[in-house]
Amino acid sequence: MRAGTFVYPWDVVGDPAAPGRLADLGVAQATLASAYHSTRALTPRHPAHRIVTAEHAAVLYPPDPARWSGRDLRPYPAGEWAPGDAYGQAAEALAGAGLEVLSWVVLAHNSRLGAEHPETSVVNAYGDRYPWAPCIARPDVRAFLVDLAAEAAVRPGAAGTELESCGWYGLAHLHAHDKTAGVPLGDAEQYLMSLCFCPSCRQGYGEEGLDPDELAAAVRGALEPAWAGGPAGGLGAVEADAVLSWRTRTARAFQEAAVGAVRAAAPPGFRVLLHADPLPHRCGANVGTDPAHVLGLADGVVTPAASVAPFAPHAGPASVIAANLQVVTGMGGSPRTLADDAKRAAAAGATELRLYHAGLASTPDLTAVRDALRTLG
Repeated sequence: MRAGTFVYPWDVVGDPAAPGRLADLGVAQATLASAYHSTRALTPRHPAHRIVTAEHAAVLYPPDPARWSGRDLRPYPAGEWAPGDAYGQAAEALAGAGLEVLSWVVLAHNSRLGAEHPETSVVNAYGDRYPWAPCIARPDVRAFLVDLAAEAAVRPGAAGTELESCGWYGLAHLHAHDKTAGVPLGDAEQYLMSLCFCPSCRQGYGEEGLDPDELAAAVRGALEPAWAGGPAGGLGAVEADAVLSWRTRTARAFQEAAVGAVRAAAPPGFRVLLHADPLPHRCGANVGTDPAHVLGLADGVVTPAASVAPFAPHAGPASVIAANLQVVTGMGGSPRTLADDAKRAAAAGATELRLYHAGLASTPDLTAVRDALRTLG
């Protein structure tokens, strides 16, 4: 089964051994970050550093001045963690080792955008803003992210792209010194806490026949039991259906625009994949989708291995269903069971593997990955 691994430019730039080390794992491709959110990352084998601190969401190449001139919302170039065309340098080095390169583009996850333009952020039912989560219902946000998708995806040498966060983002986010675990929030609570009440979303709820003030009160009421330690209540059936209808059509419109913009800018044969979840209400890096719609729109999806099966019935002969498997033991991954996990994913309908994340993994983890991929052939 064809396998690829995620990698950052700073894992490769300045480390001449990195491309060969990745190729020796047995992967055929590298999904290389070209637009990424803020992070602190370990680089356990780099000859010049061990920790990289990406201070804010940034593009890891020089953005096109002509595209962004005069616009309030524009991408931020990276600082010293990825100067110049770090993406281009890494892509060239990886290709030189025989790896196919796909760009890795993070869209609706940008805390610097929310800090500098607070009006762009998701607003929950209590009036709290989520500066890390741009609201995709806002026309200015959508226009910015669609253009970012096209520019960051179609980089020189890229054979395709993987669009992450191409839909709703919400509460769940590993924010700086995150301290939100005092009250357990399950799937229902996360969803209710992620519903947006910015002006654009309030108008959208109105178009669905809901009073946004009454809806916000209903969301707060449904969440009240959770703050006391119990499970959240639910919205009424009419409210729940209307909310999901608004969010689904908004996400679909954004995904259609982003994929269309990438395809318009890309050469023939360029593949467009979305990081996706098969449940439409889900928020985050793997955005909620309808499997039939997303596989009719894009060339495929990247999804957690446990979520492969719902996509399989909707895949065409050329569709990619890539099972994303964690291979960093310290981050909850299991590289030593990779061969068995990959076989289960294939049985569920996966056509490819994505391994998260070769740059972050320890040397013993990489050894286990190499051994597993040789077993799989």
